[in-house]
Amino acid sequence: MKILFLSPGWPKGRLWGELGFKFPTLSLAALAAVTPEDWEVAFHDDAIRPAPAFPDADLIALTAMTAQANRAYELADAFRSQGKTVVMGGFHASNLPDEALQHVDSVVVGEGELVWPRLLADLQAGFLKPLYQADNLIDTTLIPPAKRSIFKGSGHFFTNTIQTTRGCPFDCEFCSVTAFYGRKYRKRPVEQVLAELQTLRKANSFVFFVDDNIVADRRYSLELFAGMQGMGLKWLSHAPIDFAEDQELVQAAGRSGCIGMFVGFESLNQDSLEAMGKVTNKAASYRQYADQFRDNGIGILGSFVMGCDGDTPAVFEQTLRFCEDARLEAAIFPILTPYPGTRVRQRLEAEGRIFNNNWLDYDMEHVVFQPRGMTVQQLQDGYDQICRSFYSWGSMYRRIFKLHRSVQVFGPMNVGFRSAVNRKAASSR
Repeated sequence: MKILFLSPGWPKGRLWGELGFKFPTLSLAALAAVTPEDWEVAFHDDAIRPAPAFPDADLIALTAMTAQANRAYELADAFRSQGKTVVMGGFHASNLPDEALQHVDSVVVGEGELVWPRLLADLQAGFLKPLYQADNLIDTTLIPPAKRSIFKGSGHFFTNTIQTTRGCPFDCEFCSVTAFYGRKYRKRPVEQVLAELQTLRKANSFVFFVDDNIVADRRYSLELFAGMQGMGLKWLSHAPIDFAEDQELVQAAGRSGCIGMFVGFESLNQDSLEAMGKVTNKAASYRQYADQFRDNGIGILGSFVMGCDGDTPAVFEQTLRFCEDARLEAAIFPILTPYPGTRVRQRLEAEGRIFNNNWLDYDMEHVVFQPRGMTVQQLQDGYDQICRSFYSWGSMYRRIFKLHRSVQVFGPMNVGFRSAVNRKAASSR
């Protein structure tokens, strides 16, 4: 029997749909790795090329984030009309399984590795259940290397992604991670990760760790970074801003080849940080932290949430000035988005402030709730303006045209974001 692992595309005319650099979905390669050998597997990314209208597969396996849900349902409905069996997992379906079951035959809730072989066995026996959910979180020592061979011919420029840890010890109000993976921080054995990295470096010296917080366990991170020294890797991942306070750990990351981190600054307002549960962030120290990253050869892709209750229309100019003064190599400015399963959605629903439940607009680019400190239009216009200003040629020159090893990644990244912002603007005219 044949499985098509399918990742639905992002809408065109939206920033994430216009970005030229896209990573394949690692979770689908993880499921392929635990698929029995008697199944033939294939992969397709609808964001690279439109999904086949009539796929040669007995089973279609979809995963989707919330902004991709509408496209996933559209594909699922079309395939089921052809008599195909369709199953779905990922963040959105895990939080809204009853909704997803209106379009698919079965939903996998949460981590899929433990239940996937059982689902396939049930399907072959003719007893597919509508819902599959593991009783426990997977023991990370049992996670096999992702089956990246399914990405061959997918059209992706870069496929060297890897996950070493799952979960996050924090519980930020707007974040979906803890709802999916839990607050327990679980780690794959370092020796297994290093062996997988040795395989990846044969394909490309650049690696992206998809971990939500690669430095949450200091001892583990130090061991991992020590083992990576000498591999010749250039890698990026996610880390909290207070990572900069641990000089030994930052230096170890730099020596192991780290050239960039996605960092959640979230807000310049300390009250807003405390309200969202970002307990490790100290806004007054942001400049010092940014310098510490850069001094160790690590560039920053900063994230700033726009539309928090403490924000006024002044937040956009203040944030832009900070980003340029701190010379952040790159940044995104997501509009606060109340995703299903998050505490911020529960709060805004209770306050009657959510006015849009069209998942297409849950892309961090559109206002779907009533802000407290500004109008809906002010928030939308401010977001659009800060994106254009930050990725203008003048801002890019001030921030990234310097001798720093991270420029090899952040230079093309800025150009890519600028092109996507411009294409998005052109499509809306």
